[in-house]
Amino acid sequence: MKFAGLVKQSLVDYPGEVTAVLFTRGCNIRCPFCQNTHLLLRSPRVSEPVITLEEAVEFLKERLGFLDAVTVTGGEPTLYEELPDALAAFKELGYLVKLDTNGTNPAMLQQLITSGILDYVAMDIKAPLDYRKYLRACGKLTTEEFFNVRSSIRLLMETNIEVEFRTTVVPLLHPPEDIEEIARYIQGAPLYSLQQFNPSVTLDTDYGAVVPYTRQEMQALADRCAPFVQNVRVVNI
Repeated sequence: MKFAGLVKQSLVDYPGEVTAVLFTRGCNIRCPFCQNTHLLLRSPRVSEPVITLEEAVEFLKERLGFLDAVTVTGGEPTLYEELPDALAAFKELGYLVKLDTNGTNPAMLQQLITSGILDYVAMDIKAPLDYRKYLRACGKLTTEEFFNVRSSIRLLMETNIEVEFRTTVVPLLHPPEDIEEIARYIQGAPLYSLQQFNPSVTLDTDYGAVVPYTRQEMQALADRCAPFVQNVRVVNI
């Protein structure tokens, strides 16, 4: 397996832990507000440096004792059939393993959870669980992928590993009642993170003109969600 990038140390990508972050290339959806536009295609149009699994393992061996965890994000990591072997290699080194996913591959999630490879999953919920709203937020989405997202939510609500649901809150897509609707859907979830939209880099350039919710408005959204989930976290830009 090959990776498209590496952050050697992060204090924000795995709550409470010091983590390295590995990025996979390719995504099956096209969220108009996407920040990682350079990672959307599995095969870049120009030659770019890649990090092999062997190189990643060697780097992590050198950082034993300095890092606590490995986070694999994207793009969408579950597009890769080799993902279980890669995560198992990190786990064998003694690291905590976190996966960021859009939830469109519940079969892969189930495999990873059952095998004991994962310690933490962060799943993006793009919109209320209505197909038309979800399609608008994702840019492209098959009905099968939509129902897969619902299956992944159910799976993660029942697992014993650490789970975080999160939504990038875009005023153009997410009126306050929609954010509350998501919180109601995941009622009882351990953690729901509301991420403030950043218009500085977006897949759809029109979204660069969208003004994010203010910090006060983001906190008001969190207050609306608080009755339904155990913890609400606001991540401001």
